[in-house]
Amino acid sequence: MIYLRRMFGSCLAAGLSFSAQAEEGGFIEGSHADLQLRNYFFSRDYSGIVGSNPQSRTQEWAQGFIFDFRSGYTQGPLGFGVDVLGLYGIKLDSGRGHTSSGLLPVHDGRAADEYGRMGAAFKVKLSNTELKVGELRPNLPVLVHSDLRLLPPTYQGAALVSNEIPGLTLQAGQMRSTSLRDSTDRQDLYGLINDPINPARIARFTSDRFNYLGADYAFNDKRTSVGIWQAQLEDVYAQRFYSLKHAEPLGDWTLGANVGYFDTRDEGRSIAGKLDNQSTYALLSAKHGGHTFYIGHQRIDGDDGFIQVGANTNPMGNTLPTYEFSAPGERSWQVRHDYDFAALGIPGLTSTLRYVTGDSVDTGRGFEGKDWERDLDLAYVVQSGMLKGVGLRWRNVTARSNYRTDIDENRLIVSYTLSLF
Repeated sequence: MIYLRRMFGSCLAAGLSFSAQAEEGGFIEGSHADLQLRNYFFSRDYSGIVGSNPQSRTQEWAQGFIFDFRSGYTQGPLGFGVDVLGLYGIKLDSGRGHTSSGLLPVHDGRAADEYGRMGAAFKVKLSNTELKVGELRPNLPVLVHSDLRLLPPTYQGAALVSNEIPGLTLQAGQMRSTSLRDSTDRQDLYGLINDPINPARIARFTSDRFNYLGADYAFNDKRTSVGIWQAQLEDVYAQRFYSLKHAEPLGDWTLGANVGYFDTRDEGRSIAGKLDNQSTYALLSAKHGGHTFYIGHQRIDGDDGFIQVGANTNPMGNTLPTYEFSAPGERSWQVRHDYDFAALGIPGLTSTLRYVTGDSVDTGRGFEGKDWERDLDLAYVVQSGMLKGVGLRWRNVTARSNYRTDIDENRLIVSYTLSLF
């Protein structure tokens, strides 16, 4: 707790210091700071275990604190500012043999009692173009921000975003290292491949440069957008991504489509060997009142499963936090229903129920791989009273496969964001 007070005291002092400078520059209105409290219980039971890890259960409980300060910009045509991020986690419960949930670091088989880190990103803005250098949380089709545990992962590098042309967003950047969600250290970036035989076969091949360039264009009154992206984990893989999104009002309904295609190959010195993957997904939706219905299809082609930066996820329609449905040759279908209970006079309460099934997996073991997963998410944000703004979420998962470990999972998350200034 002493460390906690010192860390957030430093963060707050930095924020107030930058706010004072902002006031002198006349842009204090653009500065703000939040403190998010996140209490996270994670329980995952394994059966039919496949692989060398004999652990039958992962179960941990932790409290997280996320301090997020974002300044405005100095006056003048060229504006300067800074963002400060402070992260701190405390173990509430964990035992030997139940670790590795992603909530807490593990040392010699035991979860750390506490961990934390701080970082800052300096930013420059000219017109509608912004450059940030330092601690970043990019959320891109080729590098999705996977804030799925106690604390978010971060990256160290530079990111440029430009909106000079109406409807057109251009982005470019280079990430040099990463701090994982359950770590205080910086490390080189690595590739992760969905491989039923050896999931970590390219993880030991690291790179200190992840480069990307992308463009998204929205038109048709912003109801339609197209995107094209190029990414490179230097000397490991190169990836192209194409996307199309559309929303079409039809009476009381709104129909939607989200379609994407990835093409990934080995790159440069090909230190991880030959890589070959093409992945396609389509997620169609229909919204009426509080209901949103989805149907999705995803297919994996090429010699390998889907390839991405490690300890991360991807934007494909059938990718779930438990199973990814992106193994070599896999074909998967999804049905999903979201409901906003505000339509029944209960604002703040939402639910998601989805089922995904996949087959045709090339397991490399002489049989066809199949898997399925059912997820139920219930979330509620208190609307009034002393607890107004407190969020509660329960996630229940059942996942089964004939070539990988079966999973039963529950997550309970209580969160609250306090606006400091």
